[in-house]
Amino acid sequence: MHTRLRNTCLTLVLALAGPAALAQGIEFRSVSEPAIMFDTPSDQGKRVFIVTPGTPVEVVVNLDKWVKVRDSGGSLTWIERDKLSSQRTLMVTAPSAIVRQHPQADAPVVFEATRAVVLELAAPPAAGWVQVRHRDGATGFLRITEVWGL
Repeated sequence: MHTRLRNTCLTLVLALAGPAALAQGIEFRSVSEPAIMFDTPSDQGKRVFIVTPGTPVEVVVNLDKWVKVRDSGGSLTWIERDKLSSQRTLMVTAPSAIVRQHPQADAPVVFEATRAVVLELAAPPAAGWVQVRHRDGATGFLRITEVWGL
């Protein structure tokens, strides 16, 4: 009985801490300049598409001068490491995202961003909101469920 209780407690702790621990281990970067995405970590690989500057990507594997990344659509490709920046950006995934002056649903609107617009991460997310900055300088908050890259 004691072993069963210990295993149940351990399972509960892992279930509660697991997602948080995994979330902290995810690394995001942004593309620093127009870059070719490859299907393999080689200049000789198939060129899959070109990605625009500012696009956020999730780092999956680091390998010498190559990085395997996942984009907002879930595609896995390879990019040269020197094409990535540590600057954090987010991509709007909602058809329309309302950026507000404060992290509240009834706060005044600063601007509206449509799907695929890239915004700079201005501050870490908190309580379901994230502070972002548009390239024109406008800053505000939007719901974390409306962006990818966190």
